[in-house]
This record gives sequence, C-alpha cells and structure tokens, in this order.
Amino acid sequence: MNRLVIATRASDLALWQAYHVKDRIEEVFPEIKVELNKITSKGDKILDKPLALIGGKGHFTKELEDEMLAGNADIAVHSLKDVPTYMPQGLELGAITKRQDQSDVFLSHNYSSFRDLPKGAVVGTTSLRRRMQLLSVRPDLKVKDLRGNVNTRLRKLKEGQYDAIILAFIGLDRLNLLNDIPFTEKLPLSIMIPPMGQASLGIQIVSANDKIREVVKILNDKETFLCVKLERDFVEAIGAGCSAPVAVNASIDKDNITIKSMIGYPDGSNILEEELTSHISSCDNLGRELATIMIDKGASKILSQAEKMAFKDEMPQRL
Repeated sequence: MNRLVIATRASDLALWQAYHVKDRIEEVFPEIKVELNKITSKGDKILDKPLALIGGKGHFTKELEDEMLAGNADIAVHSLKDVPTYMPQGLELGAITKRQDQSDVFLSHNYSSFRDLPKGAVVGTTSLRRRMQLLSVRPDLKVKDLRGNVNTRLRKLKEGQYDAIILAFIGLDRLNLLNDIPFTEKLPLSIMIPPMGQASLGIQIVSANDKIREVVKILNDKETFLCVKLERDFVEAIGAGCSAPVAVNASIDKDNITIKSMIGYPDGSNILEEELTSHISSCDNLGRELATIMIDKGASKILSQAEKMAFKDEMPQRL
C-alpha cells in the first residue's frame, strides 16, 4: 500500500483532527502517502435548527461513511461523540485515539464563572445533555440553542447574544481559541458529565480491508477503547440517539473501571443518576448492566418524554 485517503468534514476542527491522524500515519509508515477527502456533512449544512429537531442519526458522519462505502476513502476520522452506536454494514471502528481532556468549558465576556451568572442569564448550547445538566444545577438560567461552527459561536458570544456559552474544551484548545475569551472555566464532572466518546477520535474503516486495519492499529489506545466501548454499549442498550439528554462516562482507576450516567428532561427535572464499578477483568458487560438498572428505574419513559419536550419552543416554527 502506498496511498491512503482519509474522509473528513471540512470544518476547522475536523481538519485539525484529520491532519493529526495523517501526520501520525506518515510518521510510522513513511512509504504511505496520505490524502484528505473533504466533505460537508448534513450537520454542517443545516444551521437554522437544533440538531435534535433534524431527525435521524449520524448528522456528522453519514456522508463520510457513504464515501468509504463507495470506495472513495479508506478511513474516516470522526469526533467519536458524533458517531452513532449503529454502524453501517461493511464499516467498523478500527481504532480510538487516547482520550484527552473531556471537560466542557464555560465561556463569557462578562462573568468570571458559571456560579457568578445572574438569575435569568442567557446561556448558549446546542446539546440537550448540557441543557439538562445546566438547568438541574441552575434552574433560574435561560438556555438558548446555539448553532454554527466554533468561530460563529464565539462571534455570537462576543456580540452579546449570550451571557455565556458552553463548548467542549478540547476543540477550543486544539484550535488555540481560548486566549481571546476574557473568562473561561472548565466545568467539573460533578456539574457536567460528558457524552460518550468525548475528547477521542474514532477511526472508522472498511471492514474488508485488512491492510488498513493493521495501519490504524498504531492510533488505538487500549484503555480509551475499553472505556468508550462501555459508554457506547450503555447508549445502545438504553436506546438513546446522539442528541438525547444522556451523559455517560467511564474511567479507569488502577485495576477498577467506573461508569456513571445521568439522564433527565431537557429542563433539568426528572433526573436519574447511577454508577457502577467493576474490576477491569470482569467489566465487559458493565455498560449494559448500568443501562438495565436505569431502564428498571424508568429511563425509557424519561427519554421518551424528554424527546417530546426537546426544544418545544422551536417546534411551531419548524412545523
């Protein structure tokens, strides 16, 4: 093999990620020339509606997967949090990169911290997961939808359309965009549990290509792969889509692994939280076990109602 094509979204962050993977592959396999196939996804095209209202799954992945299945790309590089648990036939996750900082970060031009926000402050986020957790702690806030690429979101904050916004730390850090924000604060997991796969890259491959599978092995981090497997197992078992108000995180401490989750309504009510810990040697079904416990406590009903409630203010406009 002397050529490898990466399918990637064309956003600044997606390109950073794709070039990062390109550099790592070329460093280990200098005989391979790596090229990028830049694609605009559905999630990048539709910027006037919350993702939860668009319908379907894989807002940021489908077009890349189609290119792979058509033979126009060998691998796709995704932000793993965007990858649905359902994988199209013929494709698989060949590697998951080492997880970086999973924090969500508070950004503001006027307030030094999340706790300093006054009653009724307007906070921007696209995520139902963030909306749920923010309002569970501060029900006095007004949470408004926030779409657009990272630079567009930061511009809206600077223009004063929001008192604060919440974004993933890792993307801002990779693009060196934090220095221009007067006030930033990483939110602890006690306030903001991340989504499945946050701060990891998912390297998707064509299942039939054994040569590519061997190449991408250099990108895989075994501990991250294990944690993310449990998170994805949980989300699949509980029946949650990519946009559902579900937070789930697995972490390893010495020989033990703990997975914790929170679900609830987008308005921060009806919160259900659980966690399980197991020795790594016997953790294979831990994500599904956690889902079963939460389903027995009413998780399915909560998620069904949460979907009906999601962005209800925008629904008449959409119809």
